[in-house]
Amino acid sequence: MAKITNEDILAYLDDATILELNDLVKAIEEKFGVTAAAPVAVAAVAAEEDAAPEGPTSVNVVLAAIGDSKVAVIKVVREITGLGLVDAKGLVDKAPGVIKENVPVAEAEEIKKKLMDAGATVEFK
Repeated sequence: MAKITNEDILAYLDDATILELNDLVKAIEEKFGVTAAAPVAVAAVAAEEDAAPEGPTSVNVVLAAIGDSKVAVIKVVREITGLGLVDAKGLVDKAPGVIKENVPVAEAEEIKKKLMDAGATVEFK
């Protein structure tokens, strides 16, 4: 029997059709008792489990109560939302209400800290 080189195998793979390659994979699986798809599927499942977050990835920041310093809260709301003075005051006056929607959790924590430093009570929903 003539020895087949790696170049011969690669040349065959370059010229083979998808159906021929599929048949080759099936023959290798049967001959050697292996499965080509199993390691890929296991790796994909493991990667999904590792990447799965524990809690929500985004939340709504809700101004629950204004507190004693309404002016400070209005200033922080303006900074966070980019609203004008009148709109920010209206938003604060309507408390409890949503300040920002679908915010990443890390950003929501920063917003909560700023609002709480200004004297407000904040919730996530």
